[in-house]
Amino acid sequence: MSWVESVSPSFRARFEERDADEADRVLDQLERARERLARHFARVPGELTVVVHDSSLALSLAQPYLPLARMVTAPAGRRYLAGWFGANELHVLAPRLLEARASGVAGSRELLLLTPSAMYASVVVGANNPELPPPFTLASFMRYLRWAWLAQGAAQYFAGQVEHLRPAIARRLREGAQPSFPPGVRDAALLGGTVFDLLACEEGEAAAARLAGRLHPDGPEAALTKAFGERAVAHTARTWHAHLARLGGSA
Repeated sequence: MSWVESVSPSFRARFEERDADEADRVLDQLERARERLARHFARVPGELTVVVHDSSLALSLAQPYLPLARMVTAPAGRRYLAGWFGANELHVLAPRLLEARASGVAGSRELLLLTPSAMYASVVVGANNPELPPPFTLASFMRYLRWAWLAQGAAQYFAGQVEHLRPAIARRLREGAQPSFPPGVRDAALLGGTVFDLLACEEGEAAAARLAGRLHPDGPEAALTKAFGERAVAHTARTWHAHLARLGGSA
């Protein structure tokens, strides 16, 4: 099959001919995501190309950082790493493949179908936070992993994925040790967005956008202390664990 292209006001899609209808779904989702993100961030890049892949292998070959990110992510979160991003391109699986990737758990399908929005939100976070990719280099990728809870969590929250994570959070709390605060790199793909969800509940979405926009030079604890109104991190950690329990308990 040959590659074809389609355009929307802010994006261009490249895809296999049989995925034309699905590419239109992706473009529509991205336009709506850009409109939402523009309410919170000063820079919302346009003129990006989204490449809609027809296999997981093709996606991984096109974006070699993605398999590396999956390697350091806990198994429960790997399923949801179904796309990647760069300065000028987004790479995602076709929606039919995202649906096929979903587990039988409630919310898994909806979460995966928001992958294009999450990848675009990652670009927006990077455009507003110069210390985070894109562009990807070895140094920026290592920084991305060190701050994975912030980078992945901000994208997850602003893409609207957190509400679909409740069953997966419940499973994580049942099957593993208590997660650290902020979540480590293995938990970031699953729990990172809940940090922003809690912050938005307590301090508003503007505070969530401010946290996403800068890596505190003194590290994550200093960033979280400042974001949560100078509250001690130990106190916020207890509040976050209670927040996780509520989210998981409502699954």
